[in-house]
Amino acid sequence: MTPQAKLIFTSSLILGTTITISSNHWITAWAGLEINTLAILPLIAKSHHPRAIEAATKYFLTQATASALLLFSAMMNAWYTGQWDITQLTHPTACLILTSALAMKLGLAPFHFWFPEVLQGSPLTTALLLSTLMKFPPMTLLFMTSPSLNPTLLTYMAILSTALGGWMGLNQTQIRKILAFSSISHLGWMAIIVSYHPKLTLLNFYLYSLITATVFLTLNTIKTSKLSTLMTTWTKTPALSTMLLLTLLSLAGLPPFTGFLPKWLIIQELTKQSMAPAATVISLLSLLSLFFYLRLAYCATITLPPHTTNHMKQWHASKPTPSAIAILTTTSTMLLPISPLILT
Repeated sequence: MTPQAKLIFTSSLILGTTITISSNHWITAWAGLEINTLAILPLIAKSHHPRAIEAATKYFLTQATASALLLFSAMMNAWYTGQWDITQLTHPTACLILTSALAMKLGLAPFHFWFPEVLQGSPLTTALLLSTLMKFPPMTLLFMTSPSLNPTLLTYMAILSTALGGWMGLNQTQIRKILAFSSISHLGWMAIIVSYHPKLTLLNFYLYSLITATVFLTLNTIKTSKLSTLMTTWTKTPALSTMLLLTLLSLAGLPPFTGFLPKWLIIQELTKQSMAPAATVISLLSLLSLFFYLRLAYCATITLPPHTTNHMKQWHASKPTPSAIAILTTTSTMLLPISPLILT
């Protein structure tokens, strides 16, 4: 792909995201989402591999369906209430359809099936965009419409997402699929709190994006996409592997890392809302995803490869770690002590 084409697609992504997050009218929000979808498709399919073409096709079909549902819910609300404003969504059927559309856009269970497949067929940099930037516009729509949505339905979908994200990631050997199921699990934490404390959902999303960006960029630097090649990285880049270990533990939500902050605040808020059983269930289900984070961390730092490996040997070239990864790793692991500052 030429640099000019990359520039056009990247600027279209930024444009689509900006249009959606700054719009008050349903039609402009929908237009921004469509620009986003069309801009990311060439980036998914740029390798021309059959798996990449399949991923791009699956992504296009799901996103087109979700956009159609979103437009349908907006039209239904306008038909009954005369309002095209995003915050004035009051018709119950329109709210239900919108919940389905946004769940499909985000990859929230039970509309999550496309996400691991699409991530597996994409390059690591595009997979990073799909996991973070592409989820920002639907997340802002969820934030703006949160007072109108059904909290019980969102709670059930959130618990299902956390359960499936943890359960289905246990048996995976492809790192992109593991990170896709990790994303589904994190979306459960965001969805369960959006009706009660929407700002916490955004905080969780920002910190999740920060930590996921660190993991993806580290994996892209060491050119690793499956567990068997991850086992050989310790001998080549021990410092980077150690940073990957800490970032994965932060993504799992273990104290004293940054990832613990949103989970702690969400559990606290759920308890305040007399939802202690839901908080207990979602906390226990996050232990499933903790297992595969520990598995990734174990493969990255503790295992040494046997002499008879099934993959190509890579040259040991000591390149300096990009400064972006160093900054991201620091923020991904050390923001917990300044949490009072973040909260104020």
